[in-house]
Amino acid sequence: MSSRTYHDPLHGSIQLDPGDPAEAMVMELVESRPFQRLRRIRQLGPAFLTFHGAESSRFTHSLGVFHLARRALTNLLPQDPSLDKHRFVLYAAALLHDLGHGPLSHTGEEMFGLHHEAWSASLIREHPELQPVLDAHNPGTADAAADLLEHGQAERQVIKRLVSSQLDCDRLDYLMRDSYSTGARYGQLDLERILAALTLAPDGDMAISPKGLMAVEHYLVVRNLMYRSVYTHRLNVVCNWMLEQLIRLARQLGPEQVWADRVMHHWLWEPKSLSIDTFLANDDIRTGYHLQRWAEEGPAPLAGLCSRFLDRRLLKATAVGHLNSAAQLEALAMARQFSERVALNPEHSCGLRHQQIRGYHPYRGGLRLWDGVMLQGLEQASPLVQSLSTPAATAWLIHPHEIQKDLRKALDHL
Repeated sequence: MSSRTYHDPLHGSIQLDPGDPAEAMVMELVESRPFQRLRRIRQLGPAFLTFHGAESSRFTHSLGVFHLARRALTNLLPQDPSLDKHRFVLYAAALLHDLGHGPLSHTGEEMFGLHHEAWSASLIREHPELQPVLDAHNPGTADAAADLLEHGQAERQVIKRLVSSQLDCDRLDYLMRDSYSTGARYGQLDLERILAALTLAPDGDMAISPKGLMAVEHYLVVRNLMYRSVYTHRLNVVCNWMLEQLIRLARQLGPEQVWADRVMHHWLWEPKSLSIDTFLANDDIRTGYHLQRWAEEGPAPLAGLCSRFLDRRLLKATAVGHLNSAAQLEALAMARQFSERVALNPEHSCGLRHQQIRGYHPYRGGLRLWDGVMLQGLEQASPLVQSLSTPAATAWLIHPHEIQKDLRKALDHL
């Protein structure tokens, strides 16, 4: 087996050495069918309708996460050489953490009601191109990687932190990559300083060296800005809501009225009995094709929603977070009345969407600062991090463009 190089727009050359057993394992995993499928899953779901450059895939992101995990471990090994025996599990979990994503990534989870962590773990444990490869290179790796991804369990906590925590390789890569692909300029992280600042506390768990405090503060601010400007952008909210509604409607109408091939039939009406092969057979291409078929020949309500989405005739979203709960419900009722007046079905064109953004959560695997003498929570050492711990709530009223003028006039009186 010859060496392999992936030329990444963010990280440059990602080189794999077949002479290194853990990297040889990664090379085989990358060529597997489940991993190649990630080329057909958009990283940011329908965000391409808002940010036209948001076309990168889960394949590209997953390679980046592996690359960062490898770099982070290399920096930590001089402090604790015993971590080297956990390389197989770390590399496998970092590379395969997104295998279980359905079409359109996180949007697909909401559309179809799936949890990608559970599917990632199932694929790692059961797929014939994954489990045998993992365990052939290092026995027990498949179960260990699956347990880490599904249950957050690892023999060493620091290995788990590198894959899933408030400062993990997944977040580092997606913040930089999503900033790059969307054209948002917030995600310019000081990656070198962050990786250099990762250290081990006396308990063997991950901590941050004081020299990296400002770089980590900046990372947390960037994360907050990316959520506000990209991930919870109002048009993303609208796209997600519309996709959820059209899948819900297709399920309600049933197979007697809605055409679906064998794979989509299982996804829509028999989701609890999805086999691994049927799960893997659905991706952005198959789901997109069904949206096109439904737009052309589906029942009128479903065809209308699909056409709106495909032709980017999106619904509108008006911020109503300043209103109390009762007033928000009153606003929704008004939107539905206005929609009926213009012969639009309010059930499929009006809704409320609530979201909460928290830049940092000190009680969910909070980060710690270790200066060689004192170990303390990051929020204790940084007023800026403490300020990011306060959640910010948003509320959007989704409605048709046709009623926007009348609706906003009415909202002025609430």
